[in-house]
Amino acid sequence: MPDFSRELALGGVVAGVDEVGRGPLAGPVVAAAAILPADLPPEIAALIDDSKRLSPAQREAALAALIESGAAISAAAASVAEIARLNILQASLLAMRRAVARLAVRPDHVLVDGQVAPDLPMPCTPVVGGDGLSLSIAAASIAAKLVRDRAMSRLDRRYPGYGWARNSGYGTKTHRDAILGLGITPHHRRGFGPLLPPA
Repeated sequence: MPDFSRELALGGVVAGVDEVGRGPLAGPVVAAAAILPADLPPEIAALIDDSKRLSPAQREAALAALIESGAAISAAAASVAEIARLNILQASLLAMRRAVARLAVRPDHVLVDGQVAPDLPMPCTPVVGGDGLSLSIAAASIAAKLVRDRAMSRLDRRYPGYGWARNSGYGTKTHRDAILGLGITPHHRRGFGPLLPPA
């Protein structure tokens, strides 16, 4: 389970940052940033984990509890066009920078999940597996996942047949079959391997 030890060791205001949506065939990449109160009640901390380990209902409950606790949380995206122009890694880092910039409180330090840190105006430390180690990063992972899933559900209503409300744009069999039958939408990442034109 993630804990608050890294944040306490750094001192000051620490934000956790994570992204979701690097691997899908469709939709934006979304990042979130979270600054948790130092006195976060243990019953709320117990709700927080890597978003991949939580059910949709658990993620919703955790985010609602975090907001109620006074946590500062923001989210931002990089579009399919930006992914195509920059590449998925750089688009992910762009979304992270945007999420940090949108925080209501400027952090003194940022902990980011993964091996690569975005270029930020404050110190930033990458933490491999951070969403399972840091409460702040785990909180950001929950927010990013919820924001992106909601966005894909909205797109699913506009482009029915691809199953985006269920697969979030990932390359499931249903999604791949729909691409063959229905074609590619403006929200598909045309540069991704399965969507590249044949040589």
